[in-house]
Amino acid sequence: MSTWTLVSLLMLTHVPPDGAAQLAKVDRLMPELRRLAADKAVVREVKKQNAQRVPLESIQKLDAEWSASPGITPFKRKVLGSPCARVLGRLGGQLGASLTEAFVMDNQGALVGATRLTSDYWQGDEPQWRRAFNGGKGAELREKPVFDDATQSYVLQVSLPVKDGARVIGALTVSVSLLEL
Repeated sequence: MSTWTLVSLLMLTHVPPDGAAQLAKVDRLMPELRRLAADKAVVREVKKQNAQRVPLESIQKLDAEWSASPGITPFKRKVLGSPCARVLGRLGGQLGASLTEAFVMDNQGALVGATRLTSDYWQGDEPQWRRAFNGGKGAELREKPVFDDATQSYVLQVSLPVKDGARVIGALTVSVSLLEL
């Protein structure tokens, strides 16, 4: 029995009644998510943003503006309409309602692209970025399933490193609705 299967069985109180079957479907989805994290367009866009070397204080200023504005600002529209967001949107088209959200972050945790509006722009202080980027070493993170009030579904977040060859340059987070798999 894999570690993930064991953890899945222990977490059944946090998922729908057929949770073990749904978590097995997430396991089967992992190769596709890994391909997305390695997608040439995703890697290109993360490298492009990293090359700008935006100071963290500037990113945090953008984050404060992002969080303070509930509506779609021109900057938010730029992130949601970026080439990276379009690649993520193609994944959404393939997965349908099972994909509730996907976003890519650079080497500081700033958004490069997203399929929907996130609560903040800077993800560098969030577990999904910290674990997937892992100080440039990369790691996968599968969070515990939770009930998401916004989508009215049980959601599991998966975060993966985005790599340029063997070098970790960013991270991808995907939220999957377990009820829609």
